[in-house]
Amino acid sequence: MKLSVLCFFLACVLLACNQSTETANASTAGTDTLESKRITLEPVMLSGEESPNPAAPGFDAANSNPQAIKIADSIVHFHGGRAAYDAVNYLRWNFFGARTLHWDKQNSRVRIEVPQKNMVYLLDYSTTPLSGKVRKLGDEIVQPDTLAKYLQEANSMFINDSYWLVQQFKLKDAGVTLKLVEEVRLDPQAKRPSYVIDQTFAGVGDTPGNRYRLFVDKVSFRINTWQFFRNAADTEPAIETPWKGYLPHQGILLSGDRSGRFQLTDISASKDIPDRIFDDF
Repeated sequence: MKLSVLCFFLACVLLACNQSTETANASTAGTDTLESKRITLEPVMLSGEESPNPAAPGFDAANSNPQAIKIADSIVHFHGGRAAYDAVNYLRWNFFGARTLHWDKQNSRVRIEVPQKNMVYLLDYSTTPLSGKVRKLGDEIVQPDTLAKYLQEANSMFINDSYWLVQQFKLKDAGVTLKLVEEVRLDPQAKRPSYVIDQTFAGVGDTPGNRYRLFVDKVSFRINTWQFFRNAADTEPAIETPWKGYLPHQGILLSGDRSGRFQLTDISASKDIPDRIFDDF
């Protein structure tokens, strides 16, 4: 009887040991698999001439990091693709509750309504000098120098506001240089493993000294967080926001929720809107 009990006890101990070993092995195998995926994961898109996200003339490919370029291509791929973005006709959004923009993307026109100032800007930014019309406090601006000043103001607002909306499609614009930031791995807001790229500018836009840092999800290549540096040499960002509230609009993904007061609302994309939006107050 005692021998039988002893045998039963030893059998239970051996079974428990085997199960513990198998569980530990399975756990280790799972960890190894995850680590392997993290180590071997690479951007999925190609760069250069093979890329479905061709660079704009003037993009600084020579001084850009090749891996950063591939990551930029993957970002565009996640957000809908270059072809879908190029095909978008009209975009509308409200910027931080301060103004509403209607953008005729195909014809380089924008309408900006600023209720707090009782102003409407109708800008054609395809011309040099800028052309268009401006109404202030119910009256159209007709004096040439004053009109030119307000059209430049409208262009600056448009450059800024559209960059917040569609920066993910402008990573290979003219004058842009892309660098890979290898020492940073974890997104400060989403806390996810990230590729990190810096975007700087040479001689383009209103503020060519700016720098943007993008934290790009290693799995999806979605932008989870961005940082804005007023000067490229700054070590601390002036602004850091998440990219949340992604929604599809005419084939592309746009993020409206940048946390707190940084909200892009009433975003919509249209294939056709009345031409008077860009011609009449």
